[in-house]
Amino acid sequence: MRFAVNSLLFSGSFDESDLILCDVVQEMGFNVFEVTPVDPNAFPATKLRNRAKDLGISLNANFALPREANTISPDPAVRAKGIELSKKVVDLCIEAGVEVYCGANYCAWGYMSGRRRSADEWAWGVDAYRQIGEYAAGSGLTIAVETLNRFESHYLNTAADACAFIDEVGLDNCKVHLDTFHMIREEDNLAEAIRSTGSRLGYFHACGSHRGIPGRDMVPWDATFQALKDVGYDYVVGVESFNPGIERLASLVCIWRDYAESPQALARASLAFLQAKYKEIYFGESSI
Repeated sequence: MRFAVNSLLFSGSFDESDLILCDVVQEMGFNVFEVTPVDPNAFPATKLRNRAKDLGISLNANFALPREANTISPDPAVRAKGIELSKKVVDLCIEAGVEVYCGANYCAWGYMSGRRRSADEWAWGVDAYRQIGEYAAGSGLTIAVETLNRFESHYLNTAADACAFIDEVGLDNCKVHLDTFHMIREEDNLAEAIRSTGSRLGYFHACGSHRGIPGRDMVPWDATFQALKDVGYDYVVGVESFNPGIERLASLVCIWRDYAESPQALARASLAFLQAKYKEIYFGESSI
């Protein structure tokens, strides 16, 4: 198992000035850096690839579509913009050597129609994602849809939703991305949701139920890691939290307090807990 941390814990952007974060996360002990190309036009894909290679770390990318590029919009022009932007992000991921492109990459993050998901929205989303997946096919890039809680989206809230979506898209390079922060709000049983996802699971975020440090929260971690083991998941477990000191970002994700004395402290404590829990559940090495 490898362990990742998201760049938004440290910075609200990712341009050339943020390349030093590769060194920061590698020094903390992470072997995967999950980057968010907040502004795709400023994303230093080639330089990032080279720096990650020099450090011996792998890269994943997390990107959420904006409302003006919403692939489930009733406006076909907006949907077309979403497909176009998604293809651009795919190109950047390939250029950077990213393994998995995850997140709310199937509809606009924060978009809600005020109604339950419609049949039209489902069809629009599946069609758009299939086009994006076909565009990425053969590149080695996996694209994974992340389930979101009801306060961030009305589209894919549960593992069952995401599995049905990926099954209908029907492409081998399209997988499911689960995140415990969202799951604890939407699933009846986290472990069973993971088991039902099975081989469709392509990426996993192990986040505190409050976006703080895992192990100091309400997620049933023993059962969660046991379920991951049961389905044979041994890829990457990622930490996704956000820096409350970055006001614009904090306001978007509704983080109003510190969960640790610094972003680095949160990252280190999260990694220590997750590595220990992994060793305990997968190999019986108890150190917690």
